[in-house]
Amino acid sequence: MTTALPPRRRPAAHRRLLLGLALACATLLASLAWAAPAAAHASLVGTDPAEGSVVDRAPEDVSLTFSEDVALSGDGVRVLDPNGDRADSGRVTESAPRTFDVALTPGIPDGTYTVAWQAVSADSHPIAGAFTFSIGAPSETSVSLAQQQPGTGPVGLLYDIARYAAYAGFVLLVGGVAFVLTCWSGGAGAQPVRRVVVTGWVTLLVATLALLLLCAPYTTGGGLADVLDLGGVRAVLDTKTGAALVSRLLLLGAASLFVAVLFGSYARLRTGSEEQEREERPEERTAREAQAEKDRRDLRYGLALGGGVVAVGLAATWALSEHASTGIQTGVAIPVDIVHLLCVAAWLGGLAALAATLRWGPPVPRAAVAAFSRLAFASVVLLVVTGLYQSWRQVGGWSALTSTDYGRLLLLKVVLVAVLVGVAAGSRRWTARLGDAPPEPADGAEADAEVEVGAEAGAGAEDTARDDGGPPPDAVSPERAAQLARQRAAVATARRRRARDADAPRAALRRSVLAEAGIAVVLLAVTTGLTGTEPARTAAGGTAPGAAGSVAVSVPFDTGGPDGAGTAEVELDPGGPGENTLTVDTDVPAVEVRVALTLPSRDIGPLTVTPEASDGTGLRWSAPDVQVPVEGEWEIAVTVRTSDVDQVTEKKTVTIGRSDTHEHT
Repeated sequence: MTTALPPRRRPAAHRRLLLGLALACATLLASLAWAAPAAAHASLVGTDPAEGSVVDRAPEDVSLTFSEDVALSGDGVRVLDPNGDRADSGRVTESAPRTFDVALTPGIPDGTYTVAWQAVSADSHPIAGAFTFSIGAPSETSVSLAQQQPGTGPVGLLYDIARYAAYAGFVLLVGGVAFVLTCWSGGAGAQPVRRVVVTGWVTLLVATLALLLLCAPYTTGGGLADVLDLGGVRAVLDTKTGAALVSRLLLLGAASLFVAVLFGSYARLRTGSEEQEREERPEERTAREAQAEKDRRDLRYGLALGGGVVAVGLAATWALSEHASTGIQTGVAIPVDIVHLLCVAAWLGGLAALAATLRWGPPVPRAAVAAFSRLAFASVVLLVVTGLYQSWRQVGGWSALTSTDYGRLLLLKVVLVAVLVGVAAGSRRWTARLGDAPPEPADGAEADAEVEVGAEAGAGAEDTARDDGGPPPDAVSPERAAQLARQRAAVATARRRRARDADAPRAALRRSVLAEAGIAVVLLAVTTGLTGTEPARTAAGGTAPGAAGSVAVSVPFDTGGPDGAGTAEVELDPGGPGENTLTVDTDVPAVEVRVALTLPSRDIGPLTVTPEASDGTGLRWSAPDVQVPVEGEWEIAVTVRTSDVDQVTEKKTVTIGRSDTHEHT
């Protein structure tokens, strides 16, 4: 007869854990829904012809200048005539740093022309825009640019999922290997640890291939049908993002060799079998054990060295192609970002390996748990240090924390890290209470238990057959034999589970680590969202911490005519990257005032601004929506005209967007 096992009641702690994981998943969905579509630093800072301008005759080409390095495909700029037909050569060339030209078709007629462009920012995010200019005189135009913007739609969703999967795979792969090499060498033989590492490798491989295929339609606003366009894939390979993805694939090939050795030769390297130990003399056994330990130590050292190089290379494929590679202090930001990613992997990936082993694997030795606790603590310390630097670099000011999507996501990440550290503190307390791990039952003991269970089941079957007048027990059907095998497996599993749950500190540690893993899933999602969101420093147009506010400079001038000598007080508010308001006050009446901004260190400008008179006196001039793309030492050229023939241009250098804002003579 078949004995039904009583249903296992779920403890209250498990219900609380499931509730916590449900809340974590809800937070994840809310954060993903809340986050705005990805944007990038780069912006269009100048065009020739200028936006909205009217030129007398058709230019030979159209030029676009960006605030930072961008990648433009051969068809990245389209010039459309009033009827919507192409009026350009279809070939974009880079004529100067961050300046791109497209030649116009000779003999194009007068009218209003629309220039539509698409590019990929240096941090791998797509940007797009359009502007118009007219030849001869403005005209009506039938051009419609209502097409899907790059980085949105189903392709954008799949691309974001692949980016999250790539980060998760990297964390599982690197963190699982680090857990084995630094915390528990016996983990190389534990099936759950192997599954964590191999799952990470496969996930990272599949996600990288998906990113490579999705990158072209993601950056150009294409659809799912464009995923298998080999021409688009070839174009991606010529970009910085494509080079990073290909490098990641090559590094994954090298990583597969290290993983094979780790779970192959390293896991099989033992001190010897029991039969060999019985036949050896004590001195022979000691010598053999010493040699085996030396071989194991040497192999672990080689795996740690080679695997560390591969891990750094994998982390660099993100650091060299995303936010760390653009903006200020890239020489410091890139290595800091690599350290940050490695610490995330060591902490969260090791946590996943430990959680899987505590749930499905053999008892983890107390020394291994304590070693991981130390590794996690060191990783958290480095995460805080590198995270503070990254936050300063990407946020800039306190106000941007609440006024931008990047700042709000960063605050959510800080909260999740604080919660995770709090739960980890509880895990450390349970770790201190652990005793030595109970020994695993020997194969013989497990076999005896199965024989005992089988004998009991067989006796029950024999009694049933005898009572029913059925066939003898040796005539049991294959279905019945399979049923008995399942019963034996269920009884053995229940026995191991009862033994595991009887160790109260280990049971509590297992629940705590599982809660940490659930929070880590959400934390990784928020981190992925941060990498795809425009940094707060550029989104808010803010300045560095402690910035002095608006930029003001006095520019003496003398146009040479009657009442032509005076001073122009130029003010730029709020005086940082982004949108500003420009005001010019002169102490003598002016007929016209123009201002040009140039950043010589980055070959940006001149960005010409023509303020309008605020009153009829000619003493106050203003211009809203003046875009300053980046911070730096800007040269301000002020042109003042006091009559039809009397005008002069004077220049001053000011620091825009830094705490040491001042003017230079």
